[in-house]
Amino acid sequence: MGNPIKSKLPPGLYLIATPIGTARDITLRALDILSSADVLVAEDTRSLRKLMEIHGVAPGERPLVAYHDHNGDKVRPRLLAALDAGQSVVYASEAGTPMVADPGFDLTRAAVEAGHALVSAPGPSAVIAALTVAGLPTDQFHFAGFLPNSASRRKTALRALSGVPGTLVFYESPKRVAAMLKDAAEVLGGDRQAVLARELTKKFEEVLRGPLAGLAVQCASRSLKGECVVLIGRGDSPSVSEADIEEKLLQALETLSVRDAADRVSAELGMKRRQVYQLALKLEAGK
Repeated sequence: MGNPIKSKLPPGLYLIATPIGTARDITLRALDILSSADVLVAEDTRSLRKLMEIHGVAPGERPLVAYHDHNGDKVRPRLLAALDAGQSVVYASEAGTPMVADPGFDLTRAAVEAGHALVSAPGPSAVIAALTVAGLPTDQFHFAGFLPNSASRRKTALRALSGVPGTLVFYESPKRVAAMLKDAAEVLGGDRQAVLARELTKKFEEVLRGPLAGLAVQCASRSLKGECVVLIGRGDSPSVSEADIEEKLLQALETLSVRDAADRVSAELGMKRRQVYQLALKLEAGK
């Protein structure tokens, strides 16, 4: 691979996605930014330094600053001062895309509030990688991050998500994933289809598929390691009468087109659009 292009970056805060496993998943644009930024910032400086070494990007005399949950309040003023001075600052998560279950939120919000440019160089994301290999519907999905550690709070959070009309995606610790799957089976239903994607893009990548109850039992019998993404398919649509659908459609059709009314009501009720759209056409014709 050729050397990254070295060019002076305009002032601003640059967010680069870093590989979640395989080092070669880095983008050429991310390497360009790493080569050119005035200040290097990372959730884990050791990981970023190793990644740069693999790809032949030398930090040189540039500062390499650690920024994470434990030191953000102290480090943030220094980084904002660099931005105020017209420097380019690049921030990298330990792995994946910044801002997705990541400590960089306060930094980016402060930079935007101060009027600085915020630039994203997209790339690897465990959420998207897991969705692509899971085999579950991806037309709608909800990323819920990490669930609470305690069983009672975890179950409460799962109940709040039970009506989401799409695939649910979670990050989970390998030490808790079996318990999380067990609670999910209890709250959402043991027959609901689920997937555990583990160590994505790494040497021991593994994707386990099956009903929640069976997946929970399977994981409880193993000692799992590595980063885990849990995906849970959408549940069955709630039992809704045709009269209920008609009532909602008639209300929507007062201000919306047939197409838009069908989109709104099908999303609201978690139903297939085609069925709702056909009924909307019938109601519109009967006016």
